[in-house]
Amino acid sequence: MSEVIKLKKGLDIKLKGSAEKVLETLQVPASVALKPTDFTGFTPKMSVKPGHEVKAGDALFYDKYHPEVFFTAPVGGKVVSVNRGERRKILEVVIETDPNAGSVEFKKANPGSLSSEEVKEQLLKSGIWPFIKRRPYGVLASPEEKPKAIFVSTFDTAPLAPDYNFIMEGHLGTFQTGVDALTKLTDGKVFLGVGEKSVFTNIKNVEIKKFTGPHPAGNTGVQIHHISPILKGDVIWTINPQDVLFIGRLFETGKVDFSRVLALTGSEVENPKYIQTVLGAPVSSVTDGRLKKVEYKQRIISGNVLTGTRVKPQNYLGFFDSQVSVIPEGNEYELFGWTLPGMDKFSASKTFLSKLFPKKEYVLNANIHGGERAFVLSGQYEKVVPMDILPVFLLKAVLANDIDKMEQLGIYEVIEEDLALCEYVCTSKIKVQDILRTGINSMIKELG
Repeated sequence: MSEVIKLKKGLDIKLKGSAEKVLETLQVPASVALKPTDFTGFTPKMSVKPGHEVKAGDALFYDKYHPEVFFTAPVGGKVVSVNRGERRKILEVVIETDPNAGSVEFKKANPGSLSSEEVKEQLLKSGIWPFIKRRPYGVLASPEEKPKAIFVSTFDTAPLAPDYNFIMEGHLGTFQTGVDALTKLTDGKVFLGVGEKSVFTNIKNVEIKKFTGPHPAGNTGVQIHHISPILKGDVIWTINPQDVLFIGRLFETGKVDFSRVLALTGSEVENPKYIQTVLGAPVSSVTDGRLKKVEYKQRIISGNVLTGTRVKPQNYLGFFDSQVSVIPEGNEYELFGWTLPGMDKFSASKTFLSKLFPKKEYVLNANIHGGERAFVLSGQYEKVVPMDILPVFLLKAVLANDIDKMEQLGIYEVIEEDLALCEYVCTSKIKVQDILRTGINSMIKELG
């Protein structure tokens, strides 16, 4: 059996509304969109204009600094709009879908028989390359680099996260094909992080590492830290399990298939379940008719409640998200709220009596219960970060823009999701994830 790495630090937030293992397949929506804003430090250049007819797999835009990296249409149809923001920043490219538009034909082959360059070229032209992220920094992987390893975490420990064991039922052969392609992209190993019960233990050409413990045990950054820590100059690539399926489908069929299974979760969902749709689908196509009818406001989040993005029904789903969470907004006034014993409230710091009589599930809202205060040393952060770093001192180094200190304190090893729990437990309401990204952007600017 694979090595077991037991993590004790962290926190499981037990929210109500986990997805029942039932899959509903949606029809292709009337429109889809790709959003360049989903990619950090990326400058898009358009390949099409409004009115252009595209097939699934046709390039919509590309990376200004790496023109070989294409972002392709998830479905065929007509480009109806290129929505822009301030200074003409491209926010989204919207396609009106056409089921008869067809798909671009790519090379159908066994990746094991191809060279590294042939696999890379296929991924670049098909638009699947952008699913690969680079560590450090959590940005798009550069085709010019060779990673020392590639990591795939096959389980997610975030609140109400999807169960990849369920999602992968009947697709492990395609997943294996995707893994075989990944092995061509590195001279090192492909690591597979698995949970306590996993359907991925028979995958070949990988090194399997088993993790146990609370969130963030499922985070790729945590797994990298315990298996192959990132030093200055190191490059590691990461990719999500469903995105490995995209790679497998490409080589098995010669076509792009960006069908993705989402977990529709949260206390505000009538019947939480799994929904199969397509990349870039409208939020409304997933949520309409499936939320509880209530008088108070609800918050829809593309992603999980710790790191996801607040969206509206008319928006489009995020490029990397496999989950939609819906919780109460929490903007109602609660009389004497802070003085109540809190029998039905979850507390990470044993503030409420609920710690003595814990519930299996809690209905939590988006209210942060206060404003930003002084940044103090409380020891809270260290309890929820299962890594050998000092989060508070790292964040203070970022605020001081001290590049040397940031390096010494481990900024290469973390991205926002790895410190998201710090933001949740912080009594000072510090915007930990925003501060960390500021520091990462400073490192990119200074060191590249």
